[in-house]
Amino acid sequence: MSISDKNIVAARLKSARKMAGLSQAQVAKILGLHRPAISEIEAGRRKVSAEELSKFAEIYSVDIKWLAGSEPEYQNGEERIHFAARQLAKLKSDDLDKVMNLLDALRPQKGQD
Repeated sequence: MSISDKNIVAARLKSARKMAGLSQAQVAKILGLHRPAISEIEAGRRKVSAEELSKFAEIYSVDIKWLAGSEPEYQNGEERIHFAARQLAKLKSDDLDKVMNLLDALRPQKGQD
């Protein structure tokens, strides 16, 4: 793996963790690692095994191919949309209805875009 590839993986791991709303300490606890290990991984200074990468993908609910850098960066906010969809799927029905009503209110009305 080249330095460039390591940096892509490191950046995507950090981005995915932040999008999942988790701290380095929380991820470390889930994986049974020390927090500095997560920091080193996200800085590209520590290698990530295939098993660890698989666990990260599961924790962050992202595609392992994307984390590994073999799929291109999401375009046009797709990453944020995928994250939002994952978060919405975790909501209770009543809360989801509230969010959907809010989104409907934010949508431009016909003739106003």
